[in-house]
Amino acid sequence: MPLRRIALGAAVAALTALATPAQAQASAAAPSLPPPGRVTVDVAGVNGSGCPQGTAEVAAASDNTAFTVTYSNYLAQTGAGSGGTDFRKNCQLALRIRVPQGFTYAIARADYRGFAHLQRGAYGQQRANYYFQGNAQTTRSTHQFNGPLTDNWQASDQTDYADLVWAPCGEERNLNVNTELRVYAGTSGSQNLSFMSMDSTDGSVSTVYHFEWRECPAS
Repeated sequence: MPLRRIALGAAVAALTALATPAQAQASAAAPSLPPPGRVTVDVAGVNGSGCPQGTAEVAAASDNTAFTVTYSNYLAQTGAGSGGTDFRKNCQLALRIRVPQGFTYAIARADYRGFAHLQRGAYGQQRANYYFQGNAQTTRSTHQFNGPLTDNWQASDQTDYADLVWAPCGEERNLNVNTELRVYAGTSGSQNLSFMSMDSTDGSVSTVYHFEWRECPAS
């Protein structure tokens, strides 16, 4: 499932607008409406230094369009007071997603958010991928943020409709969601603290995974 930065979306939209109606119809599919009923998302497994037990929560949106992951202890840092492995934190979640009968889903877009304090010369990276249990891992996306920076950060990955990977109809396969934060001192000096977080103490900062839906073929 090739991933690309959301910034590419504008270029794709512009090219689509220039295509003839027949070409546009052949190259894109209209998004389907979310199914009726209830979608539930539960954590089947959790592992990683960025999400110690009990520090990651998931919730499905009430309109079945997305689900969120909220972390409360996900921070990578380097510099003063940092340990040797603190520059890298990761989280691997196995999610059990139950959907209404007769429907299947894919992940069309993922939005990641957090806060960064990066000294001049330092830089941080946010990496991610996701895949269904039993499938090959998708290409890992990487977003880099350069210091000086003291502000909220956001990164998004989007998959073209033709490249979406769908959950197998009629089967329960965990969705594996992997994320990672890295912070490097660069030329800032080893005594200057830099950090990057993807956590929230009040639940206001969450990673959002957006569903795309389609009906399963009649058996």
